[in-house]
Amino acid sequence: MSVLRHVGALSPYARVAVVIETLLGIGAVAGGAALVIGRHGEIVPLPVSALAGSPFPDYFLPGLVLFTVIGLGPLAVAVLAWRGSRWAPILTAAVGVALLIWLAVQIAIIGYTSEPPLQALYLLLGAVITLLGVGWVAKNGVPTVRGHPAAS
Repeated sequence: MSVLRHVGALSPYARVAVVIETLLGIGAVAGGAALVIGRHGEIVPLPVSALAGSPFPDYFLPGLVLFTVIGLGPLAVAVLAWRGSRWAPILTAAVGVALLIWLAVQIAIIGYTSEPPLQALYLLLGAVITLLGVGWVAKNGVPTVRGHPAAS
């Protein structure tokens, strides 16, 4: 099946999820890798002093979480959405919630900044992804494990 025909066979929810989660994942993998490699702000110009009072001595662990949870996670869910997995809707909602939690923790540790307005943009993106997943689940129903119906 050609790629264009496959895209046409996807539901509108799946199409949007694939695009948004792929973009989020690519950005988070790149940002996370930059923080892991340059844990003291050598690549991404973030002062380590912004982590004062947090459990993190540098950006290695936050970068690793960004890389895996906010990067690889959405990429994996985008693949599941592309393949038509019945788990993609609920996992899409989970991606949105994970992004919102990531930002809430980030803001609690380093504070809110609007220059540049990345936190606001990603808060909005997290809400959009969460609502996309919830709407998709509402349309398709909650997935079940074979032989075990979802609890009512």
